Amino acid sequence: MPVSLYAPYALTPEGWRHDVRIDVDSSGSIVAVRPGAGAADTERAEGPLVPGMPNLHSHAFQRAIAGRTGTASADGDSFWTWRAAMYAFLDRVDADAFAAIAAQSYVEMLKAGYTSVAEFHYVHHDPQGKSYADPAELARRIVGAAQAAGIALTLLPVFYAHAGFGGAPPANGQRRFVHSLASYSRVIEALASDAARGGWQLGVAPHSLRAVTAEELAAVVALSPPRSPIHIHAAEQQREVAECVAWSGAPPIAWLLDHASVDRRWCVVHATHMTAEETRGLAATEAVAGLAPTTEADLGDGTFAARAWLDGGGAFGVGSDSNTIIDPYAELRQLEWSQRLAHASRNVLAIANDPVGQALYAAAARGGAQAVGTAAGAIAPGYRADLVVLNTADPALAGQHLATMLDAAIFGPCRSPVRDVMVGGRWVVREGHHADESAVLARYRQTMAALAR
Repeated sequence: MPVSLYAPYALTPEGWRHDVRIDVDSSGSIVAVRPGAGAADTERAEGPLVPGMPNLHSHAFQRAIAGRTGTASADGDSFWTWRAAMYAFLDRVDADAFAAIAAQSYVEMLKAGYTSVAEFHYVHHDPQGKSYADPAELARRIVGAAQAAGIALTLLPVFYAHAGFGGAPPANGQRRFVHSLASYSRVIEALASDAARGGWQLGVAPHSLRAVTAEELAAVVALSPPRSPIHIHAAEQQREVAECVAWSGAPPIAWLLDHASVDRRWCVVHATHMTAEETRGLAATEAVAGLAPTTEADLGDGTFAARAWLDGGGAFGVGSDSNTIIDPYAELRQLEWSQRLAHASRNVLAIANDPVGQALYAAAARGGAQAVGTAAGAIAPGYRADLVVLNTADPALAGQHLATMLDAAIFGPCRSPVRDVMVGGRWVVREGHHADESAVLARYRQTMAALAR
């Protein structure tokens, strides 16, 4: 049903506005934003209102290994040793456990202020690597978890066929991921009708140039529904870049620019190790750089060239990726702080004259919405009513001016920046709590106890 909301302060594309009335239609879209309208006969937001943040890259199941990979190995640790630990964990995760972990992840995302999630879904088969009776079983578990939690979903079934560049055969640890083009196309076809009925977004995700051949990449892109997102991992690791050069004579981003029709439908995830020429070329395509700064730091990936990316007009968004940390404010803090360390300077990613935190938040919301393929990320007519009420009861936000409110939430000692969360015109978090958080957590605890046996 239509709703109206009054906010004493709301961050619109034109900046902060006072006494704002927001009218939302029965489909959950904003139809009017009226500053100076007053609060007559409308529900009141109990704090400043900002757009919800899209989470443009998540592997929900990895929430369950957060904090479990910190024991150093004798030969040193890297992304590749972490990946081996992740593969080993997956050997024990059945469909029920997969769903329970996803539900916990999505509730935590909502409480943190993420209002939508792009799930980069590459676990397709059972622990033995065999297809379920329904080949889309685990994809449908993701859909069910997202719908039960109330988070808007963009599902990105991943095509994964190889263990290295040039079509190397998959390794045993990848047995749960692997599809042929024929089996993958059947999954996409089945999920397309579900998405149309269920009101969620479907895209495609060729995993990486390590995992697909050039011919497979073209075929997967051709399977994507019209105007839907296309996501791919690229240039996350220096070893990956070196192996790509050995295979093709070019690094991954350059190869994509030369061989794929990259445009604004694409989200290139990580893009950590780019040359200056690649940075300019990718930014010019209007593709989104999908950044996961806390995961990239956790895995030792490296530092994204964010200042050069912004100078080239590049769009970006943030995601929780491995879900070691589920917090968009922490992602933006890590993004800016990584640049401060790299440049030995402060406020490196300032945009125009806005405070750096506010500017980064607004840009990430816009870029994230583009990457998940929905009209969200702004408080404006025609956009989905995905809204976050900031928690002014947190001491870090006490007495803050509007201009510094988001900077205090991102860079200050703020423990609980989010009070209330609305998705598509429906409240899903009130006063910091999700209605089903206790039941979801109980199921998650039972799942983790069983996996620990």
